[in-house]
Amino acid sequence: MREITLGNLDDIARGSGILGTGGGGDPYIGKLLAREAIRSHGPVRLVRIDEVRADATVVPVSGMGAPTVLLERVPNGREDAAALRALERHIGRRATHLAPLEVGGVNSMLPIACAARTGLPLVDEDAMGRAFPEAQMVLPGLAGISISPMALADDKGNTVVVEAVDNHTAERIARAVCVELGCQISCADTVLRGDQLAAGLVPATLTLAGRLGAAVREARAAHRDPVAAARVVLAGVPLLTGKVVDVMRRTEGGFARGHARIEGTREDAGRVLELGFQNEHLLATRDGVTVATTPDLIWFWTARPATR
Repeated sequence: MREITLGNLDDIARGSGILGTGGGGDPYIGKLLAREAIRSHGPVRLVRIDEVRADATVVPVSGMGAPTVLLERVPNGREDAAALRALERHIGRRATHLAPLEVGGVNSMLPIACAARTGLPLVDEDAMGRAFPEAQMVLPGLAGISISPMALADDKGNTVVVEAVDNHTAERIARAVCVELGCQISCADTVLRGDQLAAGLVPATLTLAGRLGAAVREARAAHRDPVAAARVVLAGVPLLTGKVVDVMRRTEGGFARGHARIEGTREDAGRVLELGFQNEHLLATRDGVTVATTPDLIWFWTARPATR
C-alpha cells in the first residue's frame, strides 16, 4: 500500500495526459480538484488488487461528456460524490473502495479527488488501460460484469440512476442524459466485488501513470527528449515526424469527433498521417494504410517552437 500525495500528484496527472491518447479530458482540471481535496482531507490510500478482500464493494467513478465542454464547464467538485451516494442508495450498500474507470486524462484525477473527500481507499487499476469514448468499452464487460446500475450527477444537484438491459443500452441512455445535462456529468457505475478485480481490470495503471509522468519530468529537467523517455516506458513506436496542417473537430452526441492531418517533415517528408478521434485517438493511417488502432495508445507530441 502507498499514498497519493501532493508530491506525486503532478507526475500522475502528466502521465495520465499521455495515457488519455488525445482525450480523456484535461488532467490539469482534475489535478486542481484532486489537489484541493488532498489539501483539505489528506493523502489518498492506494491499494493493489491483491490487497482488496473478496467481498469488497469496489465502485469506479468517472466523468462523462465531451472534453471540449470540460474546458469551459469545470466541475464544482461535488458531482462525483453525489453520483457515488446515489448509486449506494440504489444498490443498498456502501462502497468499500473506489477505482478509476479509465486511467487516461481527467478520469485518473477525479477518483483521486473523490477518494480524498470520502476517505475511501483507491484501487491501483482501471477498466481500460487507456481512455475510451464509450461506457461499455471496458474489460469488466468482457468478464460478464454489467456497467449498470449507473448513477449520473451534474453540477446543479440532479442525479439519475440508469438500469439497462445490457451495456450498450446503458451507454446510449446515459449519453442522452449527459447531453441533456450539458455534456459534462459525473458517473458511478460498474460495481465490482473484490474477487472480480483480477479478471476485469488492468493492474497498477495509476502507478504506470506516475512512472510515465516522472520519466517525462526528469527528461525535461535534464534537457533530454521527453518523447524518447515516454517511448522507453511504454515501448512506443514512432509513426511519423511532421507538422499538423489540419484539424476538424465537432461536438455532437456528447462526444468530440473529428480527425487530424499531419504532413511529414525531415525523413518523413512526403508522407501523411491521419488520426481519427472520438474524444480519444482511435485510428491512425499513414499514406492511407492503417498503422495503429485501439487498444493501441495513439498520441502525438507537439514540440514547442524555438525561441531566441
